[in-house]
Amino acid sequence: MLRRTRRQLIALLGSLLVALAIVTTVPASVANAETDISVQAACAAAWNSGTVYTAGNVASYNGQNWTAQWWTQGETPGTTGEWGVWRGAVACGGTTTPPDPGTPTNVDVTEAQFNQMFPGRNSFYTYQGFLNAANSFPAFSNTGSATVQKQEVAAFLANVSHETGGLVYIVEQNTANYPHYCDTSQSYGCPAGQAAYYGRGPIQLSWNFNYNAAGNYLGLPLLTNPWLVEQNATVAWQTALWYWNTQSGPGTMTGHAAMTNGAGFGESIRSINGSIECNGGNPAQVQSRVSKYQSFTGILGVAPGNNLYC
Repeated sequence: MLRRTRRQLIALLGSLLVALAIVTTVPASVANAETDISVQAACAAAWNSGTVYTAGNVASYNGQNWTAQWWTQGETPGTTGEWGVWRGAVACGGTTTPPDPGTPTNVDVTEAQFNQMFPGRNSFYTYQGFLNAANSFPAFSNTGSATVQKQEVAAFLANVSHETGGLVYIVEQNTANYPHYCDTSQSYGCPAGQAAYYGRGPIQLSWNFNYNAAGNYLGLPLLTNPWLVEQNATVAWQTALWYWNTQSGPGTMTGHAAMTNGAGFGESIRSINGSIECNGGNPAQVQSRVSKYQSFTGILGVAPGNNLYC
């Protein structure tokens, strides 16, 4: 029963050769397809050691496009190893270049106007850092009419000016509050330490859950390294714009929505500190924000609009 005829053996051998041919030719065709794609791929903007890259950003270096896996600055593509921040190298060529993540495209305030708004600011709060961060939020200062776009910039900058004493303070000044910002009911806890989540940056981001949410949105390890917000100007501005564009806080809408849907500047105050300042809670603080907003809209050459108070 185990014997086979000569014809059967030849047929079996032929079948094996056909199968082997199929197996060996599939990878070759895939390799050719990959080669064609790599030849056609355009190079992204060249990697720059001073630019902040976040997860998904692509930069070209030595004729290859590299993709960032998380926040990075100053780490050269090709030197971080197989599991490092830069992965997925693909040969590139051609002339189509997407925008560099550090190239501002949509903010309606010049550097001269920015300097006029913040004549005594801390050198940490750079104009370039603000512009870089704005690229992470394309709707910011890019929604509605030209007047509305400038009103939104003025509103955002007026609120952060109030929060930081004119962009003077990088971190919260009352250190006694620092241990209070750890919400232990959160499943992820406070891995950076109980006193690590104090107010930082233009919006004075605080609480472990805000650092966690902002970090997840931006692709940054802010829950485990909240100090990034006080060490990198772009990151600091990104956290402030994250709150402005995505969080309603004690209000009913984000600051971005308030300034682009006609609700007015007063509702942007409510989204930041409404539970303490609005509805008669602290009229002096509200007035301080409103006065700054009126000053900044004047610098940008637009009317402040209606509904300034909360």
